[in-house]
Amino acid sequence: MKMQLSEIARVLEIEDIPNDWQNITITSVSFDSRKMKEGALFVPLKGEHDGHQYIQNAIDANAQATLWQKDHRAIPTEIPALVVDDTLEALQKLAKYYLQKINPQVVAVTGSNGKTTTKDMIAAVLKTQYNVTKTFENFNNEIGVPITCLSMEPNTEVLVVEMGMDRFEQLDKLSHLVDPDVAVITMIGEAHIEFFGTRDKIADAKMEITHGLKEDGVLVYNGDEPLLHERAQKIVQETQTFGLNNNDDDLTAENIKSFETRTTFDVPELNHTSFEIPMLGDYNVKNALASLLVGRLMHISTENMQLALKDFALTKNRTEWVQGALGEQILSDVYNSNPTAVKAVLNSFEKVETKGKRIVLLGDMLELGEKSAEMHASLAQEINPDKIDEVYLYGNEIRILADQLGAKMPAKRIHYFPLGTQEQMIENLKASITKDDVIMLKGSHGMHLENVLQALKK
Repeated sequence: MKMQLSEIARVLEIEDIPNDWQNITITSVSFDSRKMKEGALFVPLKGEHDGHQYIQNAIDANAQATLWQKDHRAIPTEIPALVVDDTLEALQKLAKYYLQKINPQVVAVTGSNGKTTTKDMIAAVLKTQYNVTKTFENFNNEIGVPITCLSMEPNTEVLVVEMGMDRFEQLDKLSHLVDPDVAVITMIGEAHIEFFGTRDKIADAKMEITHGLKEDGVLVYNGDEPLLHERAQKIVQETQTFGLNNNDDDLTAENIKSFETRTTFDVPELNHTSFEIPMLGDYNVKNALASLLVGRLMHISTENMQLALKDFALTKNRTEWVQGALGEQILSDVYNSNPTAVKAVLNSFEKVETKGKRIVLLGDMLELGEKSAEMHASLAQEINPDKIDEVYLYGNEIRILADQLGAKMPAKRIHYFPLGTQEQMIENLKASITKDDVIMLKGSHGMHLENVLQALKK
């Protein structure tokens, strides 16, 4: 981005700024004083830590100016300070203005699972013919979305923005912030069910992404999900669906073949064209279909979509194969977890060919509330003792799964470790694996299974 401080002040309805501030150029916006770039506007936010406390760090990092919330005293004088009622609201207002100024087409993506992968796939497909900006890592909330908007270069033609949510009205606000041309819902799972109570309510919250959808916009959604189909009938905008189980979908897949690090499939509606993605799992085929639907809506050639999906850039810590220190192959998915996601990855992992053992390591699935015990126990039905040789379980909530598995697997193949014993679990796991084994890691981010991954790579 590139904006004069006088323009920013005008957007935020700040009058009479000093003359020597008028022509100061802002080239980026940051809320983290540790990651400031020279020429940045620092936006201190009030959260677990109050960003106003780090103003000196921002100044030392050559911040060009700062926003300042008026309920904080000691307004800084070393750099220009634009005083506002609420710094977060000011950030969002500035982002909406800049988005309208650049005026790209906007594709917004949400879903209980797969939204980051789908965002990456859509961006790769669209980049073949457009200048694209996409959400960085998981900058998908009320802070991350405006930061994503403000990161756009002036030549951006399409913005692909990921939207997460853990409460009602969150997607409503984000959708109205970006006014998408295309809204994508990957699926409805159990993520955050502790806060919503039922999948029906999760579906209601996900549909909020359509609240800012332009009148001539399109909702792209998973046609295999009845909860979405029911709700999509109530919106006035066009809808298109993707899926594997419904011949009425606008895009489907057939001849799906999974290999260790890739999956191939054909799309009948695109002249039976064959596609390849660098990851395994039918659930990722659905994510790819979503990206193909968006690509078709935006007139991307089939050939370009083929090339884009074959080797697209995937955000770190989403389902990826990593080689361990012994040569063992590790399927790592340690960013988040819920029953739907675990079952999907397990289903694919059990099909992976190996000369050694298939080992599964699962951590607690968080934010399941009163349904936690039931949902952890339900995973026992998904673990086939004829396909999985050993199971490692880490956390307090997942203990019930160890009990359930005891009825179908020998106890010596089940290894349970309560919260706080991760180092011991890592030691035991490393002692049991060989170079021919394949290992699956899956758990909520709060379980820090990335530590297990790093230990296996050493």
